[in-house]
Amino acid sequence: MTRRFREERLRVGAPLTQIRGLPDREPLPGLSDMCGEAPMGAERTSVGLDVHARSVSAAAIDGVTGELIKQRLVPDPRVVLDWVHDLPAPAAVTYEAGPTGFGLARALAAAGIRCEVAAPSKINRPPGDRIKTDARDAVLLARLLRLDDIVAVRVPTVAQESARDLVRAREDARGDLMRVRHRLSKLLLRHGHVYSGGAAWTGKHEQWLRQIRFDGPGRAGTQAAYAADLEALTLTVARRDRLDEQITALAADSEFTPVTWRLCCLRGISTLTGFSLAVEIGDWSRFTGASIGAYLGLIPSEHSSGNSRRQGAITKTGNSHVRRLLVEAAWHHQPAYRIGPTMRARWDQATPAARVRGHAGNQRLHDRWVQLSSRNKKHTVACVAIARELAGWCWSLATLPDA
Repeated sequence: MTRRFREERLRVGAPLTQIRGLPDREPLPGLSDMCGEAPMGAERTSVGLDVHARSVSAAAIDGVTGELIKQRLVPDPRVVLDWVHDLPAPAAVTYEAGPTGFGLARALAAAGIRCEVAAPSKINRPPGDRIKTDARDAVLLARLLRLDDIVAVRVPTVAQESARDLVRAREDARGDLMRVRHRLSKLLLRHGHVYSGGAAWTGKHEQWLRQIRFDGPGRAGTQAAYAADLEALTLTVARRDRLDEQITALAADSEFTPVTWRLCCLRGISTLTGFSLAVEIGDWSRFTGASIGAYLGLIPSEHSSGNSRRQGAITKTGNSHVRRLLVEAAWHHQPAYRIGPTMRARWDQATPAARVRGHAGNQRLHDRWVQLSSRNKKHTVACVAIARELAGWCWSLATLPDA
């Protein structure tokens, strides 16, 4: 293959006036769209980056010459910025959201370069393409950006990401505590120790746990394992309580405080849950009351064709942490709705409009529980349906004006 032929093959985005054999004149209006040239922004160069912990595969498409440029870089924002600045300006960059975070996107934005962080689940890949490499992924991202076919995720601010790290650390502590408790209780069950003095994991239960000893010949290993699990339980509870204190303090005085107090007007949403919802969702204006359920994976999956329509389990896409919080909160709407002192205390922290809206939501969600129960719906199915509607009520409260 000659060099000239290779260069012509690389000119995938060249204007019609640069193709051999056509007269050198301006293209007719709309002719580029008819011939498949993608709609673009003001940027001349589209850059795709396949970012990893130790390397970055980069690909750039020049929209004027059609030239395809490939490069392998070190994962340093300064190196990436220098390489992008050497390309024909202006340039736009995209890379997939992943474990490397949003530092590169913030660095590009600070340098005045448009950067789209692509949602990995929304990237269109040819079904017949069975070869996947970092370089090919970078070229695919550059082409999708050129076609304006990138579904971007929202890049949080530094403060929002910090608050999100806090609530996710608390979620990890909750999961660790569940596993430690389960491991401890099953160890006791294997050796015939079953607590029957009331509710478990209370102060009385803890005293009972401290009194258990595995003495006698040949039981030193069991005693050591029990002491280790008991120590892990104490440390995990202390870690969870410390994180709860930090979340409570941040919920009372931060940019998320107004949204948190409004969300707490609904039953089942405490300060911890309300702050977690406010932090994880961030910009509620991106959604509507109907679309937020789909974003959180609370709508049924569907496979319909022709006259047949089949719906299955919920999609479980999106933020699993928020979905779990809403499902747990939905169970609180099953009992009869009564306004107690706890709810009144939460209402006192919110605006009058939020209190009225929260009261209407509590009534509506309990009535929905009653309706679904009268239709003999399984309680788990009903709970998910309530959680989906609860997401819409949370959106309506979060988007209320502060005044």
